[in-house]
Amino acid sequence: MKSLLILFFLLFCMAVGTAGTLNSADSSFTQEDRERIIRLEEGLKATNQRITDLKESVNNDVKTLRESVNNDIKSLRDLSYVILGGIFVLITFVLWDRRTTLAPVVRTTRELEERTTKIEHVIKGKAEKDPELKKALKHAGLL
Repeated sequence: MKSLLILFFLLFCMAVGTAGTLNSADSSFTQEDRERIIRLEEGLKATNQRITDLKESVNNDVKTLRESVNNDIKSLRDLSYVILGGIFVLITFVLWDRRTTLAPVVRTTRELEERTTKIEHVIKGKAEKDPELKKALKHAGLL
């Protein structure tokens, strides 16, 4: 940026100097003017080279940043897969544990229902022969 300002300042000075010489009787193009233009061109080439180098540096930095962001996104995606897998394993374990916990209760309940059914048949059969038992069962609402 400073180089551009210096360049413009030099061009301005040359323009002012040239305007002054145009008005004067001596309007020849001197060796000193040629050397000044050569120095200006060299300065402009150096400035252009610095701008090109800066562009390359910025492009490299952008590429590096893009790669870093892509790696971070991949890491987050992998982490989310691990978390979802852990949740799936946890839910599977809870369901398995619940099933294994309830299985003995279900089995015991079936056995009790079967025994109760058998006892009811025995008592009803006995109630057919015993009128007092039949009356007690009717009073209890079992017949």
